[in-house]
Amino acid sequence: MKRVAVIDLGTNTFHLLVVDVDNKKLQILHKEKQSVKIGEGGISQGVIAPPAQKRALDTLHGFRQKISDMGVDQVFATATSAFRNAANGKELVLKIFEETGIEVRIIDGKTEAQYIFQGVRQALDIGTADSLILDIGGGSIEFIIANNSAIRWMESFEIGAQRLMDQFHHQDPISRFEIERLESYLDQRLGPLQKAMERFKPKTLIGSSGTFDTLSQIYCLSNGISKPTSPEQPLTPEGFKLIHNEIIHKNRSERLAIPGMIEMRADMIVVATSLIDYLLKRFQITQIRVSSYALKEGMLFEVSNTIRQ
Repeated sequence: MKRVAVIDLGTNTFHLLVVDVDNKKLQILHKEKQSVKIGEGGISQGVIAPPAQKRALDTLHGFRQKISDMGVDQVFATATSAFRNAANGKELVLKIFEETGIEVRIIDGKTEAQYIFQGVRQALDIGTADSLILDIGGGSIEFIIANNSAIRWMESFEIGAQRLMDQFHHQDPISRFEIERLESYLDQRLGPLQKAMERFKPKTLIGSSGTFDTLSQIYCLSNGISKPTSPEQPLTPEGFKLIHNEIIHKNRSERLAIPGMIEMRADMIVVATSLIDYLLKRFQITQIRVSSYALKEGMLFEVSNTIRQ
């Protein structure tokens, strides 16, 4: 048996999983996430700002302590969009290693999408028909068209929620004009997705983690639904539409008052739900599913397979 830690350094959130791996099973011993927002104040300028660097280092010092206390044998850490696009991303990776001993691997968008697919596939049965998997990060957005056995098409776009918020969400509540500008921008940037959707015609959207977890929580609380313990969480297109309509007509303090809303999502969820709404309308999506598993679980799947070999 081997005890491993998996760390996902996302643009909004840093995740830590500590797991025991043997030949037959995985046992999750510890799971935590911290709102770091390393894209805040710099992502649109192509840098990780000094306050964001400090938050990142402080969080990883805490993770390092937890890893040491739990006697972890091996650490696997990946960083995504904010790191790969920042002029000082590699410099921060070096500083992280010098201060904590954690070796961070910056992954490209394709690898990120592959990990997300593996994570979603551990959470639910995608089925034999093609579905559109969506992961909304702060720095990038990953789209994967896949069925349970194979990826049919995938692409990562560097237009994550922090970038969209910086560009299109200046009034609060967001204005109709800002949403129209955002949708026009998506028309321009998502040409490859439009072609893939025309080719494969998936009608189910599978959202992974992040924003979708929060939407499911709001949906469950507003409908008196007990959240299941399984990694697939409830949400319907109709339920989403009601939540989205509420979110875009409220300011930040009013959004925070929505039962199920969490502080780390209250800002970016406006452009994130506007993106989801755009996809539902643009591609006539008829079903929404939510996977609470995403990149970190996909990375854990790959790591555990390597360890068992």
